[in-house]
Amino acid sequence: MSEVLKGDPRIDLTAAGLTSDPIATMVVEAPVAPLKLTPDPFGPLDSTLLYGETVDVYDTTEGWSRVRVLGDGYIGHVPAATLGPVGAGATHSVTVPMTHLYAVPTIKAEPVGMLFLNSRVQVEGEDGAFMRLSSGLHIEKTHLAATGAHAKDFVKVARMFLHAPYLWGGGTVQGIDCSGLVQAAMVRCGRQVLRDSDMQQASIGSPVDPDGPLKRGDLVFWRGHVGIMAGAKTILHATEYTLRVVEEPFAAMRARLAGLGLNVTSVKRP
Repeated sequence: MSEVLKGDPRIDLTAAGLTSDPIATMVVEAPVAPLKLTPDPFGPLDSTLLYGETVDVYDTTEGWSRVRVLGDGYIGHVPAATLGPVGAGATHSVTVPMTHLYAVPTIKAEPVGMLFLNSRVQVEGEDGAFMRLSSGLHIEKTHLAATGAHAKDFVKVARMFLHAPYLWGGGTVQGIDCSGLVQAAMVRCGRQVLRDSDMQQASIGSPVDPDGPLKRGDLVFWRGHVGIMAGAKTILHATEYTLRVVEEPFAAMRARLAGLGLNVTSVKRP
């Protein structure tokens, strides 16, 4: 953990008041599960957990489980009904923004559900063009990759989310925020990073001069915001300005935010 983040109750167990051992380790069984700092169904969404993610459970009260996500270390509350027992473990992960689940292995069937990029599944066999999951459901095989078979270009992964709607705390193509976009893209490339933009600024990469030549893949930070340089002159980000993921000229965006009193706080090269 970065020294900057010690004592942060979002990721520091002691600061969060969790001094005892977890009572269980469980996995997310819903396509998406909301993670909130407080167990309030109408409270802010702080992050989203995906099918197959593993969490340590510390307590469960009134339908909410307090957990620590084993991937990025985020601490919060999730609906207890979205969690289930740990099984044999994931063999594959989803490689596309969204894929359908089918009860039978044909694209002509009506889908019975969906999963999102980086969801983890256990494959038990193949049925033609489909993989058969331990649940008995099917996913088109080109939408999966074996665990450990990572993408190589996180900017290319992030570009798959172009035009996805903005959602505070979101991490899927149904809704994603700026730091969720960075995290989702990097996780697909085998690099687990922290969830929020301030955490990412404190823990990812090496600093470079914000006024110097920037490169594809550089992360540009403002207070409360992060974007990915898609090239030397364009930036890719999920923004409240348009409420979607966009790629736009970096100079114009920087000037727009400066006009609101928001200047670049740092640039990090992963």
